[in-house]
Amino acid sequence: MSALSKDLIAASATPLVLSVLTQGDSYGYAIIQRISELSDGEMEWAEGMLYPILHRLEKQGLIQSYWGKAENGRKRKYYRLKKAGASELTRLLQNWRYVYGVLNKIEGVQPCSN
Repeated sequence: MSALSKDLIAASATPLVLSVLTQGDSYGYAIIQRISELSDGEMEWAEGMLYPILHRLEKQGLIQSYWGKAENGRKRKYYRLKKAGASELTRLLQNWRYVYGVLNKIEGVQPCSN
């Protein structure tokens, strides 16, 4: 697969993070790892990209953060999906499906010959 554009990665970041959190509470590094795993390594996010997204989603009331203990006993900030976040994810997925449907229609049209 060719490298994904930064625009596509940015546009898909919110639904991807919200989708990961539908699977349960998680922390930043684990979210990054899960997205990498699901994309077969094609989407490699840096913490510098993820944390502004998490802060924005929290400010919008879509997710909630809390402090918990990691397996090693250290404090770790976890994120959980709120009801508003689940509703927003549904809306975003509908938008993505619509765009995908339009692209499929375009792809099915034979190009004009000049």
